[in-house]
Amino acid sequence: MHNRVALLRDERRMTQADLARALEVSRQTVISIEKGRYDPSLPLAFKIAKVFDLAIEEIFVPDE
Repeated sequence: MHNRVALLRDERRMTQADLARALEVSRQTVISIEKGRYDPSLPLAFKIAKVFDLAIEEIFVPDE
């Protein structure tokens, strides 16, 4: 799965630590999500979408 988390975070001038705090996860989790090494759970994906005020589908794109 590909995602736009790093791009969206940068556009909003958030650090990885800022996003981690907003999501109540570790900075390492944010790094892993951004690098595509970790696919978030559905509840976490909803939290990410809420932080960026976007639909999940606008952030996460399945591999084809």
